[in-house]
This record gives sequence, structure tokens and C-alpha cells, in this order.
Amino acid sequence: MFTEFLSQLGKYLLMLKSMLSRPENTKMYWKEYMQQCVEIGVGSLAIVIIISFFLGAVTTVQTAYQLVSPLIPAQTIAQIVRDSILLELSPTVLSIVLAGVVGSKIASELGNMRATEQIDALEIMGINPSAYMVWPKIAAAITIIPCLIVLSCVIGIMGGRIAGSASHILSGNIYDQGLRQNLNTWNIWFMVIKSYVFAFLVGSIAAFYGFTVNGGALEIGRASTKAVVVTCISILVGDYVLSALLL
Repeated sequence: MFTEFLSQLGKYLLMLKSMLSRPENTKMYWKEYMQQCVEIGVGSLAIVIIISFFLGAVTTVQTAYQLVSPLIPAQTIAQIVRDSILLELSPTVLSIVLAGVVGSKIASELGNMRATEQIDALEIMGINPSAYMVWPKIAAAITIIPCLIVLSCVIGIMGGRIAGSASHILSGNIYDQGLRQNLNTWNIWFMVIKSYVFAFLVGSIAAFYGFTVNGGALEIGRASTKAVVVTCISILVGDYVLSALLL
């Protein structure tokens, strides 16, 4: 099993190396990159908004349920929600969700192109398929996913504010006051760093499993499932490593 892991890791690194070649047609690459940005951003926007809003709302209600002591000021609830959203909920949970939404799409798309020999046709035409098909997808993921995570943080915090007011847990003014108290700006930078790392994992791992599919429709489905599973595990491992190194 360890030998298979090293073999897959080696193929993954070779794919990343092969895509770093000079573009045959910069305009063609740019067009593919912009198309992938639109597909990832627009296709994931609705689920990002819904999940982020309820992440903030649920965190606010459950935090208030835990902090029942009258000695703890109500502003503390907003501080906990803010830090939870920034440090863990938005970057990690949302990246796992996007691994299923974006990762499965990338893997199945590349897998279908491999199964129908479109990638082989690109090689015959003298086009580097890993650069033309893989690089725009990874670059688009690195560009769009961090933007979605930043949007998720804003919506999550606003969702907590709305839930706090609707549940009569704390007023909007108290919530806003708590948001401004004891803010550690490093938490924001930490969220941004995690966002870029996780975006790279989502794009590159999914592209690898789709690009190396060998077979028909059944293998494409298996590759998509495996891409999502491996990406989720990689995100969790990366989350621990980054937290241990940077916090």
C-alpha cells in the first residue's frame, strides 16, 4: 500500500511538472482559464451562500446555549463566532464541500476527455494536454475558491448576527461590539493562507485523478469518488499541519 502511495505521489508530481511548460497559444489558455473561473464561481455560489449563512447561525445559537453564565458578557458570543468562522468553519468546512462540488466536476470532466481520447488527440496535435487542460483548472481554483471562502466568512458572520437578533440571544449592536473586540488580524491572514492551500489541493488532486483515468464510464465514477475522498483527507491533514505551524 505504501508503494502504491509513493507511485501515485510520483505521478502527481510529474503531472504538476509537465503542466509548467510555455503555452503554445496564450490566448487559448487565457480563454480556458476564464471559462473555468466562471464555472467554478457561478456554479458554487449558491451552495456557498446557503452553507455559510447557516454555519454562522448555528454557531451563534449553540455558543449561546453553552455560555449560560451571567458572568460572561454577551459580546463574547460574537467573538467566538467570529474566530470560529475565520479559523475553521469557512476555510475548512467550505473547502470540503467544494471538494465535492468542484473536485468531482474537474475529475469527471477530465476523465471523460481521457476516456473519449480527446486528450490523446491533443497530444497528436502537438499540444501539451496537462498544460492546456489541467493548468487552467488549477489556476481557476486557486483564484476563485479563496474569494468564495472570504465571501463565506462575511456571510457566516452576518448569518450569526441575524440568528442572534431573531432568537433574541443578543442584539445587533452588542454583536457588532463583540466583533470589534480583541480582534487578532493574524486570524484573517491564517484564513487566507489556508484558503490558497486548500484551493490548490482541491484543483490539483481532482485534476490528477481525472487526468489519469484508465477505462470507461465506471472508472470515471470511481476516479471522481476517489478524488473527493483523497482531497477531503488531504484538506484535514493540511488543516492540522498549518494549524500546528502557524498558530
